[in-house]
Amino acid sequence: MDIATLPKVELHLHLDCSLSFRVVKNLNPAISPEEYRRHFIAPPKCADLADYITRAVAAIDLMQTEAALRLVTADLFEQLKADHVIYAEIRFAPLEHTKKGLSPEAVVQAVQEATAQASKQMAIPAGLILCTLRHYSEAQSMETVRLVEQFRGTPVVGFDIASDEAGFPVDNHIAAFRYAHEKGIPCTAHAGEARGADSVWETLKHFKPRRIGHGVRSTEDPALMDFLKKENIHLEVCPTSNIQTNVYARITDHTADKIYRSGVSLSINTDARTISDTTLTAEYQKLEQVFGWGKTELLRCNLNAVEAAFAGEEVKAGLREQLLKKGFWLEG
Repeated sequence: MDIATLPKVELHLHLDCSLSFRVVKNLNPAISPEEYRRHFIAPPKCADLADYITRAVAAIDLMQTEAALRLVTADLFEQLKADHVIYAEIRFAPLEHTKKGLSPEAVVQAVQEATAQASKQMAIPAGLILCTLRHYSEAQSMETVRLVEQFRGTPVVGFDIASDEAGFPVDNHIAAFRYAHEKGIPCTAHAGEARGADSVWETLKHFKPRRIGHGVRSTEDPALMDFLKKENIHLEVCPTSNIQTNVYARITDHTADKIYRSGVSLSINTDARTISDTTLTAEYQKLEQVFGWGKTELLRCNLNAVEAAFAGEEVKAGLREQLLKKGFWLEG
């Protein structure tokens, strides 16, 4: 099975964690390959999620101008094209890119325009998800969700909460998610990664997302797994990232196969292409080697991703057609 050329759908992908050496060199000509690897790529094992996230700092520091944001976005689409991705949802936290004077509106405008342009050029439909972060104040979360509302009709399609769920409570963000639901804004939320099944229950109760970012520790509670299946809550699973952040010791311990066999909806994603030094092709190959996944499992996960995507029905219909005609059930 030629996994590299299979059409792929990616729902969990952080813009500021996916800068290639080429684009970093463009933004910082003095950087060496060794420095890039040290500052942008995490080791196979980090202490925890908080340690892993520190590798985004250097990238965010470079992404403080409209030109840089456009370059990074275009670069990511080049990576997606090489990985045979046919649809992607790309997420970022706009407020992280205001350190040198850009307004949050200018940040989102630059990224959405670059996304629209690259999407058209590469023939890869894509959406943008704006993130609040666990350590943000209530005001910052509200500001972020209002940006989603403001940029409706552009590639901006949804709202997320990211960062270290183990270190910060949900309290500051309940109002923003309530606002999102009032305005009909699709939501996903990171949970079940740095903390166990209790964080997924808490997130579902207070944020009511359609999808959970990661959610892999849901398997620790059979009642939660039953709930996820009953309510069709989709899990955005990122295997390599979960090993690096010490959620699991080894890939053989990962719960992706258990989740799949349970009937809970899941997709396979990279999370952070640079920090995890990975591609969807590499993620699929690991699942093939470790769990014996083949076209049946990979097709199902991609079709699950299409159903869970924050895209319109016309886009979804086109994606289903591509998945069913190219590379999975039919050859060529």
